[in-house]
Amino acid sequence: MGTANAVFPSGQKPMLKKIDIYIIRKFLGTFFYAIALILLIVIIFDLSEKIDDFIEHRVSLYEIIFVYYINFIPYFANLFSPLFTFIAVIFFTSRMAFNTEIIAILSSGVSFRRMLLPYFISAILLSLASVYLSNILIPPANQKRLDFEYEYVRNPQTIRDRNVHMQIRPGIFIYMETFNMRNKTGHRFTLEKIEKGELTYKLMADNVRYDTINKHWTITNYNVRTIDGLKESLEFGNRLDTVLPITPHDFVQDLKEMETMNFSELREFIANERLKGSESVRFYEVEMHRRMAFPFATLVLTLIGVSLSSQKVRGGIGLHLGAGLTLSFTFILFMQVSTTFATNGNLHPMLSVWIPNIIFGILGVYLLKRAPK
Repeated sequence: MGTANAVFPSGQKPMLKKIDIYIIRKFLGTFFYAIALILLIVIIFDLSEKIDDFIEHRVSLYEIIFVYYINFIPYFANLFSPLFTFIAVIFFTSRMAFNTEIIAILSSGVSFRRMLLPYFISAILLSLASVYLSNILIPPANQKRLDFEYEYVRNPQTIRDRNVHMQIRPGIFIYMETFNMRNKTGHRFTLEKIEKGELTYKLMADNVRYDTINKHWTITNYNVRTIDGLKESLEFGNRLDTVLPITPHDFVQDLKEMETMNFSELREFIANERLKGSESVRFYEVEMHRRMAFPFATLVLTLIGVSLSSQKVRGGIGLHLGAGLTLSFTFILFMQVSTTFATNGNLHPMLSVWIPNIIFGILGVYLLKRAPK
């Protein structure tokens, strides 16, 4: 008993626990309050934009609330999570600094790094929640939300209808000059088989059409060239019914589809798209890596936020919030620029989403060294 009092004089041990709980409550309370406010604003703007579509399609109030917006909220809450974690940390920590609470905590013998513990406990909880939302809860919710939007609001899908190049199986490639989704017909169709780097089979046809009833393709006015070493044969025909491992749906390109997949489904989908030679593979890869990098940004921005706003300054809360918003927009800018280099350039998708975390992580370590001790 005497030893405990010597180490933690005047009841300091329970006070530390109270400080931890106090900071965690401040952190999470401010975060959820801020995220609730921004979600309310987003919902109001979204409703004002889509109200004409809801009225035109006579969508019931139940569907709007419990089918659309109940699945809308998790997606946007997770989307804004790291930035509003940062703003929440800036806001309540600067208030603590303004009220000299930080000075009192440090004067009581608590080191600045020890004071970071409740911040990182809260940040880790929010990061784990973000990982869970991104990969488990949000994908099925997004499926319902997007189905609702496709039915009542808009159809953002695009069709790959010209110069279609695709690998449908390892070593089997198809090409169509044009494809008409309305009548499921392609023109100037080519199918090639390549084994060990050499062409062994080539089918060329004027037209190809998908039979939606029998689930097969009908090829018309075709010729087949078969190559076996030095031997070569030609075959001509007017009509050929065959099964190909593709459907017209494979020519529909909707980048929002990746939002409906969990992590394992997205990884498998990327493998299939890479096999087909899809031009959108990098968009999907960026999304896959972003689901891990974005939650980690919560930890990085928490470190920056508490290091930046823990010192009492002449400008007070307003100066801290201004600096916080500037850093927030800078982070978004870095994220947009780096992912653009990945999707339109040669930057690796994983590196593109981690670059902002790396740069801001270095900034956070620098600010931590300059923070009051």
